[in-house]
Amino acid sequence: MSRINFIFFIKHPQQTYIQAHQHGCHELVYYFRGQGVTQIGRRKYNFQDNSFAIISPHVLHDEHHVAEESDVLCIGFHSSHVDLKDLKSMYEDDNDQTIGQFLLRMKQEFTQKRDGYSDMLNLMVEELTIHLQRLIGLKGIPQPQEDQLQYVINFMDEHYQQDVSVESLAIMSGYSYGRFRHLFKEKMGIAPLRYIFLKRIEFAKSLLLGTKMRISDIASETGFVNDAQFCSIFKRETGLTPKTFRNKCL
Repeated sequence: MSRINFIFFIKHPQQTYIQAHQHGCHELVYYFRGQGVTQIGRRKYNFQDNSFAIISPHVLHDEHHVAEESDVLCIGFHSSHVDLKDLKSMYEDDNDQTIGQFLLRMKQEFTQKRDGYSDMLNLMVEELTIHLQRLIGLKGIPQPQEDQLQYVINFMDEHYQQDVSVESLAIMSGYSYGRFRHLFKEKMGIAPLRYIFLKRIEFAKSLLLGTKMRISDIASETGFVNDAQFCSIFKRETGLTPKTFRNKCL
């Protein structure tokens, strides 16, 4: 027999850290939007949009949200299903977002509180466990530690315009600050911060040649602190100031 224990939806700001804690029931944490790292038991995992963690009772876990505001739905439940007994890992939802959509239905049932909603939620927990068994049976492979560096690189490729610190990237990777910088440079040939700057420079070039935006606006749009930093780094990397580059290449 399965039964619901708690359900809540929460938004976490960037750089939110949820300290290690545990529950007396199973917990499913679904990340509709957000990037970061969570430690479940002794292992660290990256989470991203439409990934979810399943955590067995009395297993310590924390969360560090390192990107923009995160949308998270948490469900605590009791279940006697043997297949769920020792689960404590991170999983990816399928292309139809079967788990995510089902959880939204549970949230709606909980919010509306129509007659019999408590019994309905308990029945939905039973159905949820079946969806989880089907999905995990096909795709239940924890994210390997060695893939975490590539995940961070993918994150940098998508968020280079934002104020992303190397310290946050190291946390996301699961490595120490020094180890992360070493492994990144070994893989990419340059330091993490320079990698971000070069991504910004390439974007700035497209704006300089494809728009009539002011230099100061381009500096802001590409993620630099101000136009002075933008011009300094642009010249260091290209040998030209942004204005000279625009005049010479148009």
